[in-house]
Amino acid sequence: MKLQHHLGGIENLGPVNLETRVFVEPWEQRIFGIHTAMMAESAHLADALPAYSIKDLPTTFKSDWTWASLRTGAEDMHPFEYFKYRYYEKWLGGIAQFFVDSGYISAPELEKKSAFYRAQPNAALPDRPSAPIAAQINAYLQQGDSGYHEPDRAPRFAAGDKVRIADPEAVDHTRLPGYLRNKTGVVDVVYPGSFSYFVSTGADGIGKPMPVYRIAFDAADIWGSGKSEPNTTIYADLYEAYVQAAN
Repeated sequence: MKLQHHLGGIENLGPVNLETRVFVEPWEQRIFGIHTAMMAESAHLADALPAYSIKDLPTTFKSDWTWASLRTGAEDMHPFEYFKYRYYEKWLGGIAQFFVDSGYISAPELEKKSAFYRAQPNAALPDRPSAPIAAQINAYLQQGDSGYHEPDRAPRFAAGDKVRIADPEAVDHTRLPGYLRNKTGVVDVVYPGSFSYFVSTGADGIGKPMPVYRIAFDAADIWGSGKSEPNTTIYADLYEAYVQAAN
């Protein structure tokens, strides 16, 4: 979805939220915890760097769940709904829909459980993770997983090259900020190695490992001189699929 990925520069979205707290409400911490536990139990970690013993993990969760999964759920929301809900409310909606779509729980079952806890907010919650799962979560929080790969070809561009950013068709999930589409910048850094993403984005262009660049843009070229502070440079890390030679 072009509209809901990196909203910089879109006008009339209302005042900027200057809240500095990571979690505003206690329930937001639990949503973050659920997402983290899902990441730590994700089936894709069997082939990740570093490797995790997913096959031996005593969990009934057998799906892939990554940051891409979370963002796809948010970007798939109707724009009116997306702008209406708070940050972690979007997380909750995406996670809940994932469990329903994946068959872990039915929509009626989820509604029944939700109604139960709304009526009895002090009721006991499900058991905490078992010791092996808790250890896996702690390991994942410390080590994460990496999309780095040894390169199999040279990058197409070098530092100092003038480039134009592509404008691929809208897909379920993208890593291209909407405000950079069709903009011109200069390659500032070519990162060593190649990098993959959690999922293939199809027509968007992300799939096999590829070079990633840090590209510098004059802020006035993005938002116009009347809406930019002078002498301001915007930097963005972009996959090579989004980078084209400037004409």
